[in-house]
Amino acid sequence: VQLRASGGGLVQVGGSLRLSCVASGRTDDNDERGWFRRAPGKEREFVARINWSGSRTDYSHSVKGRFTITRDHAENTVHLQMNSLKPEDTATYYCAAGRYSRSYLTYEWNYWGQGTLVTVSS
Repeated sequence: VQLRASGGGLVQVGGSLRLSCVASGRTDDNDERGWFRRAPGKEREFVARINWSGSRTDYSHSVKGRFTITRDHAENTVHLQMNSLKPEDTATYYCAAGRYSRSYLTYEWNYWGQGTLVTVSS
């Protein structure tokens, strides 16, 4: 699977951005889609994920209620709508494709996009 993220940019506090991640190629059952972010000087952290059907979504505590993840199968695209942005949301955002491992009871993120930078100015 190849993933291409876009939509990042500079936005003021309280503003909104919509990130997109287009997938191409074979999925090999890596049907889960996720968004992660890495802020300067910090480790990468989970932001949101969505299952294949779109019926299940999960969010980190820090973005729940402000961000919404959706997917469009017709366009092979996953979106992350980000509202009420805060300076602490400044980071490079990465989309990922993976699967849930029943053996390890965790998600395995096997494919990553190149990242798109989001900067929230105060």
